Amino acid sequence: MGRTVTVATCALNQWALDFEGNLERIVRSVEIAKCKGARYRLGPELEICGYGCSDHYFESDTLLHSFQALAKLLESPVTQGIICDVGMPVMHRNVRYNCRVIFLNKKILLIRPKMALANTGNYREMRWFTPWNRSRQVEDYFLPRMIQEITNQESVPFGDAVLATLDTCIGSEICEELWTPNSPHIEMGIDGVEIFTNSSASHHVLRKAHTRVDLVNSAMTKNGGIYILANQKGCDGDRLYYDGCAMICMNGATVAQGLQFSLDDVEVLVATLDLEDVRSYRAEISSRNLAASRVTPYCRIKVNFALSWSDDINTPTSEPLQWRYHSPEEEISLGPACWLWDYLRRSRQGGFLLPLSGGVDSSATACIVYSMCLQVCSAVRNGSKCVLSDVRKIVNDAAYTPKEPQELCRRILTTCYMASENSSQETWERAKSLAEALGSYHININIDGVVKAVWGVFSAVMGRLPQYSRCGGSSRENLALQNVQARIRMVFAYLFAQLCLWTRGIPGGLLVLGSSNVDESLRGYFTKYDCSSADINPIGGISKNDLRSFIQHCLENFHLTALRSILSAPPTAELEPLKEGQVAQTDEADMGMTYAELSIYGKLRKIAKAGPYSMFCKLINIWKDICTPSEVASKVKHFFRMYSINRHKMTVLTPSYHAANYSPDDNRFDLRPFLYHSAWSWQFRCIDEQVSKLESKEVNSRLEDVV
Repeated sequence: MGRTVTVATCALNQWALDFEGNLERIVRSVEIAKCKGARYRLGPELEICGYGCSDHYFESDTLLHSFQALAKLLESPVTQGIICDVGMPVMHRNVRYNCRVIFLNKKILLIRPKMALANTGNYREMRWFTPWNRSRQVEDYFLPRMIQEITNQESVPFGDAVLATLDTCIGSEICEELWTPNSPHIEMGIDGVEIFTNSSASHHVLRKAHTRVDLVNSAMTKNGGIYILANQKGCDGDRLYYDGCAMICMNGATVAQGLQFSLDDVEVLVATLDLEDVRSYRAEISSRNLAASRVTPYCRIKVNFALSWSDDINTPTSEPLQWRYHSPEEEISLGPACWLWDYLRRSRQGGFLLPLSGGVDSSATACIVYSMCLQVCSAVRNGSKCVLSDVRKIVNDAAYTPKEPQELCRRILTTCYMASENSSQETWERAKSLAEALGSYHININIDGVVKAVWGVFSAVMGRLPQYSRCGGSSRENLALQNVQARIRMVFAYLFAQLCLWTRGIPGGLLVLGSSNVDESLRGYFTKYDCSSADINPIGGISKNDLRSFIQHCLENFHLTALRSILSAPPTAELEPLKEGQVAQTDEADMGMTYAELSIYGKLRKIAKAGPYSMFCKLINIWKDICTPSEVASKVKHFFRMYSINRHKMTVLTPSYHAANYSPDDNRFDLRPFLYHSAWSWQFRCIDEQVSKLESKEVNSRLEDVV
């Protein structure tokens, strides 16, 4: 009868400019798809070169090597007998396009350029590509000679068209096009397209997964059809982690769900679906059928190939399933851990060094490394040869097989507690207890001798010695004394990262991990070039409140009882003298605001696009039950003063895992000046005027009540 089709999508851990590795993963995914009976294979966006090539897209080498890899795919016996849909950059008439190249049996069927480019937040596609703005139009694309020799085609269709196979019609979307108000699948569906494909490079953000799933399911609920989504996974060379979640949906119901977080480089999903279910579903949507009578038709590329078999009456079809979402705490446990694993194995380093202070932030970073070790051990137990090979290279032991996370942690995580005269016994004990629970190689360092030596040099040259404020010193002296301690810790961190393995007779070096959270970065509550300066930071895009919830999750699920005392302790930098042996300095007192307030400021500033005045206007309503307008004004002014004074620190912020939509990352996500007029005189005057009006109104209202 020819009514059931078997299609495949995948999530691939591609790496920018790793043409050899990317090609191998593409071929493996096609091979798996064919073994599972698929007749159509969809891959992620720009999978041949890797999505994150950035300005390398300007280089002709990137185009050349992409076509060379395409030639290998066309010639491969693996790609015969299945429609392959791959992503790569293509130059057409001296214009670069982000394209899908769809081919079958050594013949290119269509080159479909992206029509809506992602150009917000972390995405800069308009910098490198041009959108194809000629809806439903196709031109001839003249193939490079290396491709002509394989396909025996001089030119192929290039543009906005759909494929008409012997049994169905297939249309393509590329990532951002799903998110636009007038997505191509709307008109394509009305024009009779039954299968929609979407190749994406969509990154992880906490609490975002449901948005992508809802978009796909709602699209097919309205119009009917089969929607196949592929996505990249892993760290392909920068701050983003692409979180897989490949999926297949029919008529609004998910029938195949991919993993969001995984150490496997190749994941293939296959579903078998009945085309008649699409046709009968659409038959009842009268509004769609009326629109179909008026639609402007797409150019159809005829393909002498069927996705179904003629005798398929006994073929079982895929059943709908309930999508399972991770909690935010699980996302923090899994996403940054996978990102760290990719960075570690691809940088070819021997592990991590983490300054462990005994506080929530560094403890959360340590727990993420522990979670990574858990995932590695699980993958090895499940037979992942790739993960086993990588871990053996990292620990430089060809016979090693990890079995327990503590054992692996001992080999790849070095933690160090860097004490000064301002450190308390409590934080030392908390750091030691957590290190023992995790199994890390733990060392203790006392930095007092070096700190005193630095101040000795300063005193000898300048003739004066600064004092802490508790000893009569000014705030300037107090801050300088704290900064020296913090910066010396950074020097020690890199020294031990370079030579720690050498002292143990092990080759290689360690990556230094940072542990400043997104709220502290926004406020600028850290010393420039201190321990926040590291190679990478897995928690730099995560709020303090989310990190505390994550620590609770680790306490309950990893059974790390040492975390209980860490959770109950007040956050402190321990850079000022103790008072009777106890910590007298706390982070929130130093900042002049709470972490909960910082999260609100961050979301209003970035997500709500609020300047000082707009933030004040929003907060007088949000906080109307707890603050007067005057108190709100004071809080908003203090935040913006501190934010603007410290914004320069963002220019040297350690590369961090992107997990929050209010991240202050200066690299490409949050583009703002780093030299501000920190008085904000005009903006603050507008706030003051509004406060006066509100207070006058309140006074008048009280007088009327009295009368």
